[in-house]
Amino acid sequence: MNLTLQQLQLIMPAATRASLFLEPLNAAMQEFGIDTRLRMAAFLSQVGHESGQFRFMEELASGAAYDNRADLGNTNPEAIRIAAAHGSTPGRFWKGHGPIQITGYLNHLAAMMALELDCVEQPRLLCEPVHGCRAAGWFWKVNGLARWADIGDIDGVSDVVNRGRKTAAIGDSNGFAERKATYERALKVLS
Repeated sequence: MNLTLQQLQLIMPAATRASLFLEPLNAAMQEFGIDTRLRMAAFLSQVGHESGQFRFMEELASGAAYDNRADLGNTNPEAIRIAAAHGSTPGRFWKGHGPIQITGYLNHLAAMMALELDCVEQPRLLCEPVHGCRAAGWFWKVNGLARWADIGDIDGVSDVVNRGRKTAAIGDSNGFAERKATYERALKVLS
């Protein structure tokens, strides 16, 4: 099932750049098995929230808060070396990029290896619609988000995207109300 521009605009009414993302979204959803109504609605809810409906392809915060995050690989000597070579720090250099906000050295490295795209040395490549949508689809697949989407658990999908794991509390991911509202719009539009 391919998403139409009209559907995308109904799902994300503030997405003034929807036409730039339509084909890359459709291609990424097809490539990574985001091919049912529930999966598409959940995926669109996450990229819609994380990117501010495609307004922001780079995290708004400086990324400094990620500088000492070992879980993101940002304390790895190679990460520190690469970021310094670019006049930056790891948290700032590999802050969130793309419509799902791939964050941290290790996530950029894994995306580079999977997508054959040098987003380690050039993380802003993920800000381009085609590369960013592919990275979002890849993130979806490697994190097993279809598991939560297939049972209609938008909280589970949101937790994994925002917190890195499913939590016991319902609605505790950042922006959950917006994620859920976009999800519900998508379910209606895609019926």
